[in-house]
Amino acid sequence: MPQPDLVIFDCDGVLVDSEIIAARVEAELLTSAGFEISAEEISETYAGLTFKDIMLRLEEKSHIPFQASLIDRAEELVDRKLRSDVRIIDGAREAVAAVTAPRAVCSNSRTERVKFMLEKVRLLPFFAGRIFSGLDIPSKKTKPAPDVFLYAAEKLGANPKNTFVIEDSVHGIAGARAAGMRVIGFTGAGHSYPGHADALTEAGAETVIRRWAELNSTLAALSEWSEDA
Repeated sequence: MPQPDLVIFDCDGVLVDSEIIAARVEAELLTSAGFEISAEEISETYAGLTFKDIMLRLEEKSHIPFQASLIDRAEELVDRKLRSDVRIIDGAREAVAAVTAPRAVCSNSRTERVKFMLEKVRLLPFFAGRIFSGLDIPSKKTKPAPDVFLYAAEKLGANPKNTFVIEDSVHGIAGARAAGMRVIGFTGAGHSYPGHADALTEAGAETVIRRWAELNSTLAALSEWSEDA
């Protein structure tokens, strides 16, 4: 059976149920700063982006100037909440352990945050030395830029065309597709919304799964088929 060179997992909203936690904190901060927004709207429209990029997009949309200090405040409050509340997504450990190809994590969260979340839910040993943050790579370009995916593939000697990415956000899928990789969408986290699977498919996911139990059969089926075949 064909084997992927690499399987890349996003972290937030894929391995750990952190997107909804961050969205609630960020929505409260932005609303207090003069732009009323719900956690649900952040999850649906801006999931997968850094808080800085969310702020820049909202500034452009609303013409409300946000204080730069809001970024540090959001980081501090989100970190605190994640340390106490973050949980693994049901079935993630078993699914990751069953992947026989090399594995990595590519995230828009800081490397430090990814590590403490994965350590808290006992997933860190699966990805030791193979955690890549768009904030910490040489270009500093985060998703939806393809840079973090391409950097991981280069470092791990993987052909992007034979690399699979599991992503929960439109922006993450856009980055993976721009890197020439194949994408499986995931909608099993707490921030999922009506139409989520359709949005991920439209963004370029080849298929979408809702439960981790579906991962390995999906990987096997997609590995048998390629656009080059």
